Amino acid sequence: MTGHDHSHSHGHSHPHGHAHGHSHGHSHAHGNQKRLLLTLILAGGYMIAEIVGGLLSNSLALLADAGHMFSDVASLGLSAFAIWLARQPSGSQRTYGFHRAEILAALFNGTSLVAVSLFIFKEAWERLQSPPEVQGGLMMGIAVGGLLVNIAGLFILHGGREDNLNVRGAWLHVLSDALGSVAAISAGLLIHFFGWYWSDPLISAVIGLLILYSSWRLLAESVGVLMETAPSSVDVSQLKSALTEPAGVIEIHDLHVWTITSGLDSVSCHVVTDGSRPHDELLTELRTLVHNRCGIDHVTIQIEPQNFEEPQQRCEA
Repeated sequence: MTGHDHSHSHGHSHPHGHAHGHSHGHSHAHGNQKRLLLTLILAGGYMIAEIVGGLLSNSLALLADAGHMFSDVASLGLSAFAIWLARQPSGSQRTYGFHRAEILAALFNGTSLVAVSLFIFKEAWERLQSPPEVQGGLMMGIAVGGLLVNIAGLFILHGGREDNLNVRGAWLHVLSDALGSVAAISAGLLIHFFGWYWSDPLISAVIGLLILYSSWRLLAESVGVLMETAPSSVDVSQLKSALTEPAGVIEIHDLHVWTITSGLDSVSCHVVTDGSRPHDELLTELRTLVHNRCGIDHVTIQIEPQNFEEPQQRCEA
């Protein structure tokens, strides 16, 4: 989903289309969960300081930043819970386990960010009509503390953001929050030195735009996964033509490529053969081809003779 080759996270090719290497996946998930919880504690503590500071200094920019931090705290908690849930035994009916919980968490994060930004725009508009007095010095001091907390959060989450959409969602939250703190510091400076009270609602609206921007891509990618869109790192038409190249293959149909959760992609297809090669030999070649082209090991291939008729209507891909 993130445009990287994630083959390393699935272990090695297995002739039956399963991937082994779950202990590696679990240590990844455990590391990500620790990162999220540590950032959650930092953000939660500072959110309270920003709310108190925002009320004392009468600064909307600080309160906007605190609102953003609240959505950080909610999303970090949800992300950590989703990672824990994805590792739980799933029972016989949930054949994919709880992996999609992570994508649902990422979708919720994106949606909550949009709601926060709309609220900030409404407040900023009202304040721009008659800018209230704001204590710039106090506001600036608290915003500097917020920036330091966000920088620490970015460092903590950095390691897990490449291979996990959920952690990347949390990292984006913290990044736009850090930019929000920079904006709040700027407003504090303008108020402290020039008495420009209008800069507070104006800069809080800029924070709102940052929040909106950071949430858009996350929403788009989460919806893409839920709609079973092929990962952006895979060119499906190229893969289809590559699968027809091995000797003995007549055509490929019902080719599907989709993402179960971040770093866990799957391929399934039907292969019509002329019967000139042993099935296990052809299957091994096709599996290796998919692995080398896309870095995907979760592969299901149905090999069919030329005259094979399926009872139901074929869903073309």
